[in-house]
Amino acid sequence: MLYIKRNRSGVITALTSEPEDGRQEKASLLNDEVAEFVHQSGEIDTVANLLSMSDSSMVRVIEDLIDLLIKKNIILFTELPEQAQRKIEARRQARQNLNEENFMVDDIL
Repeated sequence: MLYIKRNRSGVITALTSEPEDGRQEKASLLNDEVAEFVHQSGEIDTVANLLSMSDSSMVRVIEDLIDLLIKKNIILFTELPEQAQRKIEARRQARQNLNEENFMVDDIL
């Protein structure tokens, strides 16, 4: 999630990935005002980091989507490229191993 800080004049002064004091407002990178701030302030690295942090949660969404498509017989697991099959199996095994250790898998992966 992306949050913006504003000064008293309502101008964006910073972007954060977490609300620091509850006064930040949720924002989107698609917002023109946010995009302008990013380009003018040189905060491109911050935005890249925010996108990178969301990658792990998106991976889990994609894994769940693949599982659903397989379960509904829309695709066959064997239709996926061999390298993709190996990566999916490795993550499934890692999650299974973590579950056996009573870890909170969704908080980790």
